[in-house]
Amino acid sequence: MDVNLIHPDLRKSTTSMPKLPIQSGFGRALTRLLLTALVPKVKIPAGVQIEQLTTSGGLKLRIYSPAKQKTAAALLYIHGGGMIIGSPKMDDARLASIASELGVVVVSPDYRLAPEHPYPAPVDDCHAAWTWMLENSAPRGFDVNRIAIGGESAGGGLAAGLVLRLHDEAGVQPVAQWLFCPMLDDRTAQDRSLDGVEHFIWNNSMNLVGWGSYLGANFGTEKVADYAAPARRKDLSGLPKAWVGVGDVELFFEEDRAYAERLKAAGVDCELDIVSGAPHAFEGLAPESQLSKDYMSKATSWLAEALGASSKRG
Repeated sequence: MDVNLIHPDLRKSTTSMPKLPIQSGFGRALTRLLLTALVPKVKIPAGVQIEQLTTSGGLKLRIYSPAKQKTAAALLYIHGGGMIIGSPKMDDARLASIASELGVVVVSPDYRLAPEHPYPAPVDDCHAAWTWMLENSAPRGFDVNRIAIGGESAGGGLAAGLVLRLHDEAGVQPVAQWLFCPMLDDRTAQDRSLDGVEHFIWNNSMNLVGWGSYLGANFGTEKVADYAAPARRKDLSGLPKAWVGVGDVELFFEEDRAYAERLKAAGVDCELDIVSGAPHAFEGLAPESQLSKDYMSKATSWLAEALGASSKRG
């Protein structure tokens, strides 16, 4: 990809990032090490407590609790990593900030990763985190009817898939879905013409490994479940309100825009925030840029309104 397509405020941070050695059957341990090294140490806002908890079912949760809960709302947030790498700790800066600014509890599951644990294991783990939140809402001080579900990249795709599953189960529903550059459509990875674009941060060769690892034998077939690839869902009506944020020079731009437009067409209240010149997950790589700050400010304000919470950003 031509570096000149990247917004000037993001150019240095995003184009200088080393390419992760994501290949089928090779380099996953190295990738984990690189990812750990690339995630900067963050300063946690005063008063926010981060707790590591393992549920009775063996699922690890990372919980961000503010010193003062200003509202009885909560957020279930799912980390990214192409379904094959990552951990909740990657999002410490974002989630601690959300807990502090909105005064809400945030829960992030350390879900199992492909290819060792393909679909449906990651979605099942996210569902188990949702169930834990419902069962522990009273002692944790939040209302089960005021929980949003969010995530970025693979986590955004898992969040959207979980929302579909919860809709079909017809139990307690999330009030909103908060989706950062979500990984929604396995058919993007099957489009080999996209390989030559070499998108920054996450390209289609990596996407092929991610989806192939996650879907296993079903990849490239019509047997893919919509809980795994939400873009395959035919009927999107009746879903909770949504916010979808995506850069216009990233691999997932077209699938994310299409999903947002389909949500709107199905009668779902959906806000689509397209950032010009922004590559994948740019706000995490260049958090001090004004573009990233403005983007996160709008996203946080939307979440605050959806949860009925107030934001320090106004």
